Amino acid sequence: MTDTDHLRALYDAQMRGTLRTLPAGVVHEQDGPVVRIVGEARGHVVTVLPDTGLRGVELDRLIAAQRDYFAARGEAVEWRTHGHDGPADLRPRLRAAGFAPQRRKSVLIGSAPESAGAPLVPEGVVVRRVRSREDLRRIAAMESTVWGRNESWLGDALTARLEAAPGETAVLVAEAQGEVICAGWILFRPGTDFATLSGGSTLRGWRGQGIYRALVARRAALAVEQGVPHLHVDATDESAPILRRLGFREVTTTTSYVRAAPAPAR
Repeated sequence: MTDTDHLRALYDAQMRGTLRTLPAGVVHEQDGPVVRIVGEARGHVVTVLPDTGLRGVELDRLIAAQRDYFAARGEAVEWRTHGHDGPADLRPRLRAAGFAPQRRKSVLIGSAPESAGAPLVPEGVVVRRVRSREDLRRIAAMESTVWGRNESWLGDALTARLEAAPGETAVLVAEAQGEVICAGWILFRPGTDFATLSGGSTLRGWRGQGIYRALVARRAALAVEQGVPHLHVDATDESAPILRRLGFREVTTTTSYVRAAPAPAR
């Protein structure tokens, strides 16, 4: 078994088999080989194992059950798949059921100790850890600017995570002259060897100056403090090259398939 195979197997066993602490009002529901996450702005379906064990009509019924469950709630639903998931026809069956593929990302694993260090940022840029609702709203506003869409939900989502399990989430920002120019957070999974890095969006005028890398280093140092050896990232094509240069290794890919919320009845 190669190092990549070992990391993929560890990821499957720990990151897919250990469910995160959820905010108040959000619950896990088991339905055969999948788990539904219910109570957030969008429903989520996750497979605990790389293969559902279902084929043909049985698999179609499972997919339809998740689609119809959230449609009855008037909600969109996201089904997260991995490049090494089976069966091979899972993804075309999701599309046939009305689920649309989103942007594919690379699942990267890196060493926390090797990635940790003091953040080196341009003069005038400050990196700090934040917890207040106002700071989290400022992060959401920055994300909205970066992506050109309304990301206001993010402030509430981060607030809910911190309130549900304050020891499992740390949020960092990089600021210049009081403006949030980059933000990222780290999510710990107690009982596992992983912490997840998320966020990392940077305002256009501040890209290419090492700010994203500095936030990786700072969050990696927090993982080291917690005794967590591995960092996990679902990386976009923009961030993946930076992470690969830091020694992160691709173990698989991930693609979310989304079924939109049903149109309101007239």
